[in-house]
Amino acid sequence: MLSQYIQAAIRQAKYKILPDDGSYYGEIPGFQGVYANAEMLGDCRDELLEVLEQWIFFRLSKNLPLPTVDGLKLSVEKVS
Repeated sequence: MLSQYIQAAIRQAKYKILPDDGSYYGEIPGFQGVYANAEMLGDCRDELLEVLEQWIFFRLSKNLPLPTVDGLKLSVEKVS
């Protein structure tokens, strides 16, 4: 489920070439603070994926909500 969620989120990523230095900037709409910048598009995507994973784990550790992506929802459930 986690890998499906991550892949669904990364498919929504938007990339653009920055005019000042020609590097790539990527972000995922709806995932505030998840962005990356690199000289090559593949490197930007890899960095964005790493940032996304860290962001998800941080939010889960703090019991903060995550956006629903393509009908996929992650949450922490307390198990007794």
